Amino acid sequence: MPFGLVTAPATFCRLMRLVIGQTPDLLSYFDDTLVFATSWQQHMVALRTLLVLLRRHGLHVNPSKVSIDSSSVEFLNHMVSSGTLVPVQKKVDKILQLSVPVKRKEVRSLLGLVNYYRHFIANFASISAPLSDLLRKGTPEKVQWTPRCDQSLAEIKRLFSSPPILIIPDMQETFIVRSDASDFGIGAVLLQDREGTLMPCRYASRKLLSRECRNSAIEREALALVFAVTQFQRYLIFKHFVLQTDHKPLSYLRTRSPKNARLMRWALALEEFSFQVVHIPGSENVHADVLSRLC
Repeated sequence: MPFGLVTAPATFCRLMRLVIGQTPDLLSYFDDTLVFATSWQQHMVALRTLLVLLRRHGLHVNPSKVSIDSSSVEFLNHMVSSGTLVPVQKKVDKILQLSVPVKRKEVRSLLGLVNYYRHFIANFASISAPLSDLLRKGTPEKVQWTPRCDQSLAEIKRLFSSPPILIIPDMQETFIVRSDASDFGIGAVLLQDREGTLMPCRYASRKLLSRECRNSAIEREALALVFAVTQFQRYLIFKHFVLQTDHKPLSYLRTRSPKNARLMRWALALEEFSFQVVHIPGSENVHADVLSRLC
Protein backbone atom coordinates (compact mmCIF):
# COMPACT_ATOMS: atom_id res chain seq x y z
CA MET A 1 0.00 0.00 0.00
CA PRO A 2 1.46 3.42 -0.95
CA PHE A 3 2.38 5.79 1.88
CA GLY A 4 0.31 8.93 2.26
CA LEU A 5 -3.13 7.57 1.39
CA VAL A 6 -5.81 9.01 3.66
CA THR A 7 -7.46 5.63 4.08
CA ALA A 8 -4.20 3.72 4.67
CA PRO A 9 -4.35 3.63 8.52
CA ALA A 10 -7.96 2.45 8.61
CA THR A 11 -7.33 -0.13 5.88
CA PHE A 12 -4.26 -1.50 7.66
CA CYS A 13 -6.13 -1.65 10.99
CA ARG A 14 -8.92 -3.64 9.38
CA LEU A 15 -6.40 -5.98 7.76
CA MET A 16 -4.66 -6.67 11.08
CA ARG A 17 -8.00 -7.27 12.80
CA LEU A 18 -8.79 -9.88 10.16
CA VAL A 19 -5.34 -11.46 10.54
CA ILE A 20 -5.19 -11.52 14.35
CA GLY A 21 -8.88 -11.75 15.16
CA GLN A 22 -9.50 -12.59 18.82
CA THR A 23 -6.16 -14.36 19.31
CA PRO A 24 -5.14 -14.14 23.01
CA ASP A 25 -2.07 -12.09 24.00
CA LEU A 26 -2.00 -10.16 20.69
CA LEU A 27 -3.05 -6.56 20.13
CA SER A 28 -2.75 -4.45 16.99
CA TYR A 29 -3.51 -0.75 16.61
CA PHE A 30 -2.49 1.31 13.57
CA ASP A 31 1.07 0.22 12.70
CA ASP A 32 1.89 -1.22 16.14
CA THR A 33 1.37 -4.87 17.03
CA LEU A 34 1.89 -5.87 20.65
CA VAL A 35 2.66 -9.34 21.99
CA PHE A 36 2.21 -9.50 25.76
CA ALA A 37 2.53 -12.23 28.36
CA THR A 38 3.27 -12.89 32.01
CA SER A 39 6.00 -15.48 31.41
CA TRP A 40 8.75 -16.26 28.89
CA GLN A 41 7.05 -19.48 27.78
CA GLN A 42 3.72 -17.74 27.23
CA HIS A 43 5.50 -14.94 25.38
CA MET A 44 7.18 -17.37 22.98
CA VAL A 45 3.90 -19.15 22.27
CA ALA A 46 2.16 -15.85 21.51
CA LEU A 47 5.06 -14.65 19.35
CA ARG A 48 5.08 -17.87 17.35
CA THR A 49 1.32 -17.59 16.87
CA LEU A 50 1.73 -14.07 15.49
CA LEU A 51 4.51 -15.07 13.08
CA VAL A 52 2.46 -18.02 11.81
CA LEU A 53 -0.53 -15.75 11.19
CA LEU A 54 1.59 -13.18 9.37
CA ARG A 55 3.19 -15.84 7.15
CA ARG A 56 -0.19 -17.38 6.40
CA HIS A 57 -1.42 -14.02 5.09
CA GLY A 58 1.76 -13.13 3.21
CA LEU A 59 2.79 -10.29 5.52
CA HIS A 60 6.35 -9.38 6.50
CA VAL A 61 7.91 -7.50 9.42
CA ASN A 62 11.01 -5.30 9.53
CA PRO A 63 13.48 -6.98 11.96
CA SER A 64 14.96 -3.59 12.91
CA LYS A 65 11.57 -2.57 14.29
CA VAL A 66 11.00 -5.72 16.32
CA SER A 67 11.67 -5.95 20.05
CA ILE A 68 11.47 -9.37 21.74
CA ASP A 69 11.42 -10.25 25.45
CA SER A 70 11.40 -6.63 26.61
CA SER A 71 10.40 -5.62 30.13
CA SER A 72 9.13 -2.33 28.68
CA VAL A 73 7.92 -1.41 25.21
CA GLU A 74 6.86 1.72 23.35
CA PHE A 75 3.21 1.56 22.32
CA LEU A 76 1.13 4.49 21.06
CA ASN A 77 3.73 6.98 22.30
CA HIS A 78 3.68 5.52 25.81
CA MET A 79 6.27 3.38 27.56
CA VAL A 80 4.45 0.34 28.89
CA SER A 81 6.24 -1.72 31.52
CA SER A 82 5.25 -4.12 34.26
CA GLY A 83 2.13 -2.44 35.59
CA THR A 84 3.09 1.18 34.81
CA LEU A 85 2.63 3.74 32.06
CA VAL A 86 4.74 6.83 31.25
CA PRO A 87 5.08 9.14 28.21
CA VAL A 88 7.86 8.25 25.78
CA GLN A 89 11.00 10.30 26.33
CA LYS A 90 11.18 11.64 22.78
CA LYS A 91 7.76 13.26 23.18
CA VAL A 92 8.71 14.61 26.60
CA ASP A 93 11.84 16.14 25.06
CA LYS A 94 9.72 17.72 22.35
CA ILE A 95 7.47 19.28 25.00
CA LEU A 96 10.46 20.58 26.94
CA GLN A 97 11.79 22.23 23.77
CA LEU A 98 8.54 24.01 22.89
CA SER A 99 9.05 27.64 21.90
CA VAL A 100 6.64 30.55 22.26
CA PRO A 101 4.02 30.29 19.48
CA VAL A 102 3.48 33.25 17.19
CA LYS A 103 0.30 32.22 15.37
CA ARG A 104 -2.92 30.47 16.39
CA LYS A 105 -1.94 27.48 14.27
CA GLU A 106 1.20 27.04 16.38
CA VAL A 107 -0.88 27.23 19.57
CA ARG A 108 -3.13 24.45 18.25
CA SER A 109 -0.07 22.34 17.50
CA LEU A 110 1.34 22.97 20.98
CA LEU A 111 -1.91 22.07 22.72
CA GLY A 112 -2.37 19.03 20.51
CA LEU A 113 0.98 17.68 21.69
CA VAL A 114 0.54 18.28 25.42
CA ASN A 115 -3.17 17.38 25.52
CA TYR A 116 -2.30 13.84 24.41
CA TYR A 117 -0.73 13.29 27.83
CA ARG A 118 -3.11 15.35 29.96
CA HIS A 119 -4.30 12.25 31.82
CA PHE A 120 -0.87 12.14 33.51
CA ILE A 121 -1.14 15.64 34.96
CA ALA A 122 -3.39 16.76 37.79
CA ASN A 123 -5.34 20.01 37.16
CA PHE A 124 -4.11 20.15 33.56
CA ALA A 125 -7.20 22.07 32.42
CA SER A 126 -6.34 24.91 34.77
CA ILE A 127 -2.65 24.98 33.92
CA SER A 128 -3.24 25.12 30.17
CA ALA A 129 -6.18 27.56 30.36
CA PRO A 130 -4.17 30.69 29.39
CA LEU A 131 -2.99 28.87 26.27
CA SER A 132 -6.40 27.54 25.27
CA ASP A 133 -7.82 31.05 25.77
CA LEU A 134 -5.63 32.16 22.85
CA LEU A 135 -7.90 30.09 20.57
CA ARG A 136 -11.16 31.67 21.65
CA LYS A 137 -13.47 32.90 18.92
CA GLY A 138 -12.57 36.41 17.85
CA THR A 139 -8.95 36.35 19.02
CA PRO A 140 -6.42 37.60 16.43
CA GLU A 141 -4.40 35.24 14.24
CA LYS A 142 -1.21 36.69 15.68
CA VAL A 143 -0.86 35.47 19.25
CA GLN A 144 -1.07 38.04 22.05
CA TRP A 145 1.40 36.36 24.41
CA THR A 146 1.02 37.38 28.06
CA PRO A 147 2.89 36.72 31.33
CA ARG A 148 0.10 34.23 32.22
CA CYS A 149 0.88 32.34 29.01
CA ASP A 150 4.55 32.32 29.97
CA GLN A 151 3.70 30.88 33.38
CA SER A 152 1.42 28.27 31.81
CA LEU A 153 4.04 27.04 29.34
CA ALA A 154 6.74 27.03 32.02
CA GLU A 155 4.53 24.99 34.37
CA ILE A 156 3.70 22.49 31.63
CA LYS A 157 7.40 22.00 30.94
CA ARG A 158 8.14 21.63 34.65
CA LEU A 159 5.47 18.97 35.09
CA PHE A 160 6.59 17.00 32.06
CA SER A 161 10.23 17.17 33.12
CA SER A 162 9.30 14.59 35.77
CA PRO A 163 5.86 13.26 34.77
CA PRO A 164 3.95 11.14 37.29
CA ILE A 165 3.77 7.42 36.66
CA LEU A 166 0.31 5.98 36.20
CA ILE A 167 -0.43 2.36 37.00
CA ILE A 168 -2.04 0.15 34.39
CA PRO A 169 -5.57 -0.75 35.52
CA ASP A 170 -6.10 -4.32 36.66
CA MET A 171 -9.59 -5.29 35.52
CA GLN A 172 -9.73 -8.03 38.15
CA GLU A 173 -9.32 -5.54 41.00
CA THR A 174 -11.78 -3.01 42.41
CA PHE A 175 -11.68 0.56 41.12
CA ILE A 176 -12.04 3.55 43.40
CA VAL A 177 -13.30 6.80 41.89
CA ARG A 178 -12.92 10.09 43.71
CA SER A 179 -14.59 13.30 42.62
CA ASP A 180 -14.80 16.80 43.98
CA ALA A 181 -16.09 20.23 42.98
CA SER A 182 -15.24 23.83 43.76
CA ASP A 183 -16.87 27.10 42.74
CA PHE A 184 -15.13 27.01 39.36
CA GLY A 185 -14.14 23.45 38.48
CA ILE A 186 -14.67 19.72 38.90
CA GLY A 187 -12.07 16.98 39.15
CA ALA A 188 -11.77 13.22 39.33
CA VAL A 189 -9.19 10.51 39.71
CA LEU A 190 -9.37 6.76 39.07
CA LEU A 191 -7.50 4.76 41.71
CA GLN A 192 -6.59 1.18 42.53
CA ASP A 193 -4.92 -0.38 45.53
CA ARG A 194 -1.35 -1.58 45.08
CA GLU A 195 0.16 -3.21 48.16
CA GLY A 196 -1.90 -1.10 50.53
CA THR A 197 -1.40 2.21 48.70
CA LEU A 198 -3.96 3.88 46.44
CA MET A 199 -2.28 4.66 43.12
CA PRO A 200 -3.67 6.78 40.25
CA CYS A 201 -4.67 5.13 36.99
CA ARG A 202 -5.90 8.31 35.34
CA TYR A 203 -6.76 11.95 36.08
CA ALA A 204 -9.55 14.12 34.67
CA SER A 205 -10.70 17.69 35.29
CA ARG A 206 -12.48 20.55 33.60
CA LYS A 207 -13.70 24.06 34.24
CA LEU A 208 -17.33 24.71 35.07
CA LEU A 209 -19.40 26.59 32.53
CA SER A 210 -20.70 29.96 33.67
CA ARG A 211 -24.22 28.55 34.13
CA GLU A 212 -22.83 25.59 36.11
CA CYS A 213 -21.04 27.96 38.50
CA ARG A 214 -24.47 29.15 39.63
CA ASN A 215 -25.51 25.65 40.72
CA SER A 216 -25.80 24.81 44.40
CA ALA A 217 -22.97 22.99 46.18
CA ILE A 218 -24.69 19.60 46.05
CA GLU A 219 -25.47 20.06 42.34
CA ARG A 220 -21.83 20.83 41.56
CA GLU A 221 -20.70 17.84 43.62
CA ALA A 222 -23.20 15.60 41.83
CA LEU A 223 -22.02 16.95 38.47
CA ALA A 224 -18.44 16.08 39.46
CA LEU A 225 -19.60 12.56 40.31
CA VAL A 226 -21.31 12.13 36.93
CA PHE A 227 -18.28 13.63 35.17
CA ALA A 228 -15.97 11.16 36.92
CA VAL A 229 -18.01 8.10 36.02
CA THR A 230 -18.44 9.29 32.43
CA GLN A 231 -14.72 9.97 32.01
CA PHE A 232 -13.77 6.54 33.31
CA GLN A 233 -16.71 4.67 31.80
CA ARG A 234 -14.56 2.28 29.76
CA TYR A 235 -13.09 0.89 32.99
CA LEU A 236 -16.23 0.95 35.11
CA ILE A 237 -18.98 -0.39 32.88
CA PHE A 238 -20.13 -3.87 33.93
CA LYS A 239 -17.96 -3.73 37.08
CA HIS A 240 -18.80 -2.90 40.67
CA PHE A 241 -16.72 0.00 41.96
CA VAL A 242 -16.49 2.37 44.91
CA LEU A 243 -17.26 6.05 44.46
CA GLN A 244 -15.78 8.21 47.20
CA THR A 245 -16.89 11.79 47.86
CA ASP A 246 -16.29 14.26 50.66
CA HIS A 247 -19.81 15.70 50.21
CA LYS A 248 -21.86 13.66 52.68
CA PRO A 249 -25.36 14.30 51.19
CA LEU A 250 -24.27 12.45 48.04
CA SER A 251 -23.70 9.26 50.04
CA TYR A 252 -27.50 8.90 50.07
CA LEU A 253 -27.85 9.31 46.31
CA ARG A 254 -28.78 5.67 45.71
CA THR A 255 -30.90 5.15 48.81
CA ARG A 256 -33.16 8.19 48.67
CA SER A 257 -35.04 9.75 45.75
CA PRO A 258 -33.79 13.31 45.13
CA LYS A 259 -36.44 16.03 45.10
CA ASN A 260 -34.27 18.21 42.87
CA ALA A 261 -35.03 17.53 39.17
CA ARG A 262 -31.40 18.00 38.12
CA LEU A 263 -30.16 15.58 40.78
CA MET A 264 -32.86 13.10 39.81
CA ARG A 265 -31.76 13.24 36.17
CA TRP A 266 -28.13 12.64 37.07
CA ALA A 267 -29.06 9.83 39.47
CA LEU A 268 -30.98 8.11 36.67
CA ALA A 269 -28.00 8.53 34.32
CA LEU A 270 -25.89 6.52 36.78
CA GLU A 271 -28.36 3.65 37.10
CA GLU A 272 -26.55 1.60 34.45
CA PHE A 273 -23.49 1.42 36.71
CA SER A 274 -22.93 -0.76 39.76
CA PHE A 275 -21.26 1.18 42.55
CA GLN A 276 -21.32 2.07 46.22
CA VAL A 277 -21.13 5.71 47.29
CA VAL A 278 -18.85 6.18 50.30
CA HIS A 279 -18.30 9.41 52.22
CA ILE A 280 -14.69 10.25 53.11
CA PRO A 281 -13.28 13.23 55.02
CA GLY A 282 -12.19 16.14 52.86
CA SER A 283 -8.63 15.70 54.12
CA GLU A 284 -8.49 12.29 52.39
CA ASN A 285 -9.89 13.52 49.08
CA VAL A 286 -6.63 15.18 48.09
CA HIS A 287 -6.37 13.95 44.48
CA ALA A 288 -9.74 15.18 43.23
CA ASP A 289 -9.89 18.25 45.49
CA VAL A 290 -6.70 19.64 44.00
CA LEU A 291 -8.02 19.05 40.50
CA SER A 292 -11.24 20.95 41.11
CA ARG A 293 -9.88 23.89 43.05
CA LEU A 294 -7.11 24.66 40.59
CA CYS A 295 -9.41 24.62 37.56
